[in-house]
Amino acid sequence: MQVQRCFPITEASQTAEVRRVMSDIAYKLNFNETEIGKIALVVTEAATNLLKHATQGQLVIRALEQAGNVGLELLALDRGPGIVNIDEALRDGYSTAGSSGTGLGAISRLATEFDLYSQMGTGTAILARFWLQPRPAPSLGPTYHLGVVSLPKAGEQLCGDGWAVRPQANGYAVVVADGLGHGPDAAKAAQTITQVLDTHPTLAPAAYLTVAHAAAHSTRGAAVAVAQVDWSQQIVHFAGIGNISAQVNEGGQRRHLVSHNGIVGHEMRKVQEFTTPWSANARLILHSDGLTTHWDLANYPGLITHDPSLVAGVLYRDFTRERDDVTVLVIQEREA
Repeated sequence: MQVQRCFPITEASQTAEVRRVMSDIAYKLNFNETEIGKIALVVTEAATNLLKHATQGQLVIRALEQAGNVGLELLALDRGPGIVNIDEALRDGYSTAGSSGTGLGAISRLATEFDLYSQMGTGTAILARFWLQPRPAPSLGPTYHLGVVSLPKAGEQLCGDGWAVRPQANGYAVVVADGLGHGPDAAKAAQTITQVLDTHPTLAPAAYLTVAHAAAHSTRGAAVAVAQVDWSQQIVHFAGIGNISAQVNEGGQRRHLVSHNGIVGHEMRKVQEFTTPWSANARLILHSDGLTTHWDLANYPGLITHDPSLVAGVLYRDFTRERDDVTVLVIQEREA
């Protein structure tokens, strides 16, 4: 279930809608009543926190599915003043707004996974994640850790971007597609291209683009980027057509991955595969042109060490164009 929605939080009445939507998704994912109650409480606490402390606050919710497990994710994003002392803010009873001061502490306790990034004068991003089943026992080799924000242009119901990630024998493959235009036709093009990963899960990136080009011929077409991360060889294979931005970020160093001009499904004159080194400390970041390219994680000290969902959320918060579909995907290695 690839579901993601964003809700601006500017008044208290909006909280009930987010709580209802997230509870409905949790019910469909087979969460029990107790867990649904916890999720609803976290939504309430996060929204209340935004209303008391934030400017331009928003909640982003996403249904999760990985390795046979399902879950829900909540991002609370704001451009507020930031948190002076995070440790103090997480302590029950601490408040700068005259409240009971249980908001962040309650969120951190109730969520299966919790993370927070705050920068003075820029804002705060809070992550709460809920899994239906506990994390599995350690297995041989690493797994991937994924963060995504993928949302439609304002006024559209369907996102014209698409993405997919699939595990492989020694790593995983990632595809991001930006369908031409907006709405259902753009969504169909992106979906047609990302679904190739289900039918051809082991194709090298250049070969994937060739197959996707033929599959998308009857659609509007799309800009597409494909990456294969090979843990055993510590290398990334990459090929792209169109304006999907891609980089490997490692230790503050950025390595940009090159795409060629064209539209997959209509005009693809040159397909070229590139490689770049990979390590357990690297992050792969892909995004559609709904995000400006004028961002630099060096301006967010320490952010790259946080959960990839927080990285995606902060980039979306600060650099979305707002007049286009947008997808930001951040993926890294995680020991199982």
